[in-house]
Amino acid sequence: MQTVKMVITGPFSAGKTEFIKSISEIEVVSTESDIHSEAEAMEKDQTTVAMDFGRITVDDDLVLYLFGTPGQRRFDFMWEILAEGMLGFVVMVDSAKPETFKEARSILDTFRAYAPTPYVVAANKQDHPDAWQPDDLRIALRIEDDNVKLLPCVARDKETVKEVLLELLYSILEEMDA
Repeated sequence: MQTVKMVITGPFSAGKTEFIKSISEIEVVSTESDIHSEAEAMEKDQTTVAMDFGRITVDDDLVLYLFGTPGQRRFDFMWEILAEGMLGFVVMVDSAKPETFKEARSILDTFRAYAPTPYVVAANKQDHPDAWQPDDLRIALRIEDDNVKLLPCVARDKETVKEVLLELLYSILEEMDA
């Protein structure tokens, strides 16, 4: 059996935990803690402090392990640990929050420095009225390489999550065959 480790990363409140929860076949192992900062608590009640973990069995020969990173810089020591052994990663971006785009780009660059593995960018919250379109997000994130897939996503929608993961899996398999 082949196992593929994928990391789901991105800024605070981009939708990483929800992304994993919507597709995992097991109950997601989550290390969430209550938020104590007033600014952050306005968005949600809890935040990931170490990681989220989910699993998907693709078929008899292939299992995906999904590791979600914390989005806050104060927990970024976990990023390198979680990146170890990854075969690819997804950068989640909250399409409706342009103030997080710079942080998303910084996280993308950080993970590319950890390992030269395939990655995709998930333009999350595409169901939000203020969501930027993927083409505009590509410009905002300064992703000039047309081979980098920037995909529309709604983390609560299993089908869009599946499409993002399949695109990453195809990229990983292409690289393994090369």
